[in-house]
Amino acid sequence: MLLESYHELIDGRVIISAARASRFAREVAGDYNPIHDPDARRFCVPGDLLFALVLKHYGLSQRMHFRFSAMLGADVPLQFPASPGECFQIKDDEGRVYLEVSRAGTVIEDPGTIERFTRRYVGFSGKNFPDVLTPLMAREGVMFNPERPLVIYDSMAFELHVPQAVDRAELTLADSRMQLTGKRAEALLEFHISDAQQLAGEGSKKLVLSGLQPYDEARMAAFTRAFSRRREEAAG
Repeated sequence: MLLESYHELIDGRVIISAARASRFAREVAGDYNPIHDPDARRFCVPGDLLFALVLKHYGLSQRMHFRFSAMLGADVPLQFPASPGECFQIKDDEGRVYLEVSRAGTVIEDPGTIERFTRRYVGFSGKNFPDVLTPLMAREGVMFNPERPLVIYDSMAFELHVPQAVDRAELTLADSRMQLTGKRAEALLEFHISDAQQLAGEGSKKLVLSGLQPYDEARMAAFTRAFSRRREEAAG
């Protein structure tokens, strides 16, 4: 995975165009959320691309937490600190913070291991819809507005219990649940990081769903079919 093709480095700033961000979402994450379409009215750079860039710059720490503070639009110059400590921020030249990162423990710096872990996490993360979110919404009796779907990446965290096993570990969903507050919900997805012999780590990802309405199976099925067609057409 050559992240250079999904961002530019200009005058010490990381810049991500809408086209590059959208290609990362499709090509690496398998994420076809309309919010990542280059011409989307509320276009947003995928959080998983920022995640991948952090790991590329600073390595894979044994314990990491990522909190996405704001939606990142296209072509915003980002500052990646040169010498961060255990807690740092990714922000623009105006001081607006887009990502807060905390880390601790052993640091894996091998590029191959980092790339393989990044691909596995991003692939797992990018396919949360429809496989995970649809049954979760159905269970709770709510859904996002199919006409204006808004699902925002809030945060994620993981801990590697056996760092040396992460190179061959796969990610699998362990549990999912949703907390409702009016027309808004937080979906928590917990995952295991494991190889054939042992549990190498675990983590969680939080999504925020807005504009909720009562679950309508027919409307959600139609939206899912259209979503699947987009994915199939893009895959060729």
